[in-house]
Amino acid sequence: MIDVERVEIFFEEKKIVDIAFEIQSSLALIGQSGSGKSLTLKALLGMLPKSMKSTLKYKADFELQAGENIGFVPQNPFTALSPLTKIKKQFFVKKDRVYDLFDAVGLEYELLDRFAPELSGGQLQRIVIAMALEKRPKLLLLDEPTTALDPKTKESILRLLKKLQEKEEFLMLYVTHDISSAEELCKEVCIIKEGRVIEQGKMQTILASPKEQYTKTLIDANFAMRNFRE
Repeated sequence: MIDVERVEIFFEEKKIVDIAFEIQSSLALIGQSGSGKSLTLKALLGMLPKSMKSTLKYKADFELQAGENIGFVPQNPFTALSPLTKIKKQFFVKKDRVYDLFDAVGLEYELLDRFAPELSGGQLQRIVIAMALEKRPKLLLLDEPTTALDPKTKESILRLLKKLQEKEEFLMLYVTHDISSAEELCKEVCIIKEGRVIEQGKMQTILASPKEQYTKTLIDANFAMRNFRE
């Protein structure tokens, strides 16, 4: 478990994010665009713009170190990899470990000799997930990793992430506005609005009985859109 006691983010001396949360297993951080969810993730990664400052207090049995104890899966797999370098050259672990990772994400080894523009979105996202797990992280951060994917590929990626977490036993923080995918992947949820937590708890409890109107509006809009697409 990670107890994030406080994440504060400042822009020009103005506090724009001030939240706290626990990750017991898999937590979805949900809010509208501009709510501060992606900024929170970047603060954990130490990747905030230079114009912003942050303070971070947490309790865990490991240090939050990007590339070591933290793995990161970005939103768009098409821009996450170099288009001019073979896939095998973009890993930084031994060949046997790369093969193990490809087995884990369900990819053929022959793709290692290909370039990113030759691969599909689903293949690229699986490769990015494999890279995020290179050093067996304790925490995996996901920044809306299914946004750029078609519905069928999205479902396969969500199933893969769930399977990997069960096997590797890493903690997971899933930043998204897509409540239906969060419901599929996460056990807990934290709803944020304008940089503040307004509701958090077990996923099924919050979805069944939201206390805040903001949460109810998010849920209704999200599931209405899903029914429309179906």
